Amino acid sequence: MDFSIVEKNLKDRGYTVTTFETAAEAVTYLDTQIDNQTVGFGGSVSLEQIKLFEALQNHNTVFWHQRIPEGKTSTEVRMAANQAAIYISSVNGLAETGEIINIDGNCNRVASIFYGHEKVYLVIGKNKLEKDYDSALWRARNIASPLNARRVGAKTPCAVKCDKCYDCKSPERICRGLSVLWGKPMTGEFEVILVHEDLGY
Repeated sequence: MDFSIVEKNLKDRGYTVTTFETAAEAVTYLDTQIDNQTVGFGGSVSLEQIKLFEALQNHNTVFWHQRIPEGKTSTEVRMAANQAAIYISSVNGLAETGEIINIDGNCNRVASIFYGHEKVYLVIGKNKLEKDYDSALWRARNIASPLNARRVGAKTPCAVKCDKCYDCKSPERICRGLSVLWGKPMTGEFEVILVHEDLGY
């Protein structure tokens, strides 16, 4: 896939776009851009992989339910993340045509991406990029979701083989909400960070 095409299409849809060859460069950039802020993290293997939390926590107040401090609950941390000035997440699928797709279980991540923050950063590796909307949606449902289900130990059909979505009715189903950004929301700043490396699922 051609990053220059998706970069143009994202900019046409209202996003700021910054591209990096490596995840390390992206972390350095975000570490210089975000200082003395409250920062919320969405559930993300990509963010864990690049150790962005560790970089930002030294000079920001960062809330992430994957790093729950003593005396706090996961729900409390999620709520604090949803109220932070800055929100950072990855995505499950990005179309070369510019649509951004996420699938969520608790839906705190998709809710925060949509509204409520001064700025949202979306960190996206090249493995998330597909040629069009239908392909990006297929990827989110049939690649990212089964791998995430297995990661969290969900007892769902997709977690067994990690081969496809079975559209199951399992009580442990983690794909409960689907979000599609056709363009930058009217309020808040949005910056897409494209990385020429595979990140997350």
